[in-house]
Amino acid sequence: MTAVAAVLVNYNAGDELRRALQSIADQLEENSWEGVVVDNASSDGSDAIANELAPAVRLVRNQSNVGFGRGVNQGIAATTAPLVLVMNPDCALMPGAIAALQHALHAHPSCAIVGPRILDPDGTVQGSARGDPDMLTGLFGRTALLRRMFPGAALSRKNVVTGDTVDAAVVDWVSGACFLARREALDAVGGFDERYFLYWEDADLCRRLRARRYEIRYVPSATAVHRVGHSSRTAQAASVRAFHASAYRYYATHVAPGALNPKRLVARALLAARCWWMLRRPPVNSQPSIAGSTPNVSG
Repeated sequence: MTAVAAVLVNYNAGDELRRALQSIADQLEENSWEGVVVDNASSDGSDAIANELAPAVRLVRNQSNVGFGRGVNQGIAATTAPLVLVMNPDCALMPGAIAALQHALHAHPSCAIVGPRILDPDGTVQGSARGDPDMLTGLFGRTALLRRMFPGAALSRKNVVTGDTVDAAVVDWVSGACFLARREALDAVGGFDERYFLYWEDADLCRRLRARRYEIRYVPSATAVHRVGHSSRTAQAASVRAFHASAYRYYATHVAPGALNPKRLVARALLAARCWWMLRRPPVNSQPSIAGSTPNVSG
């Protein structure tokens, strides 16, 4: 029986897609997994890489970029395994990662999603386990100045979980750049909310799962390396706009519900100003990926 379905949404990821798929294949026997690459109309030919690992890996081509969440949902629908590995194409698993994630799910029956410790290529911890976003996330979030100045502050520790001493710790949410999930749990909430074109769909998914009394856990004994933003260098402005649009959707849905809630006006104004400022910054190679879900511009 196939144990794991791997779903990767690709957009101009180049050779990184090959590296990602091979890191999965190296840890799973040929008959124990099925892979689906959902390609969001790449123009660099990287979609053809999926065929190199056929028949274990299949390719689903979209005629346009349908976004990350919708792409993942397509991949989930095309597979049947009880466990689903969602991974960005610019992410690679380190040896033993899948086994550690599977062990955590089996050890905690009420857990829906487990996420590994995610590192930058230089070994820096990205901070992929997080606290629920709120109005202060922009000040004390993963890349925020105040968090760098006061890493030990309560708000810093609430927004980004970096401790590596406790295995399978319960957290609010984990990054969609790499996680292992129970299919039955994803089905229970309808998968990703496809209204999020890109970013924050992972925080939304985990919050909806927790509302169904599922747990989300961070497993630092499993490690993945994420080369953030490899596939976004031709779509940086679109990525920044998508990030802020999704941030507002999340805030309006989970933090300030109600069409007349005055907090929404404040959030919209602050996010619009932040988006304007981000778009004025000179382009860099570490901007967020238009196909992935872990932003480098996050708060």
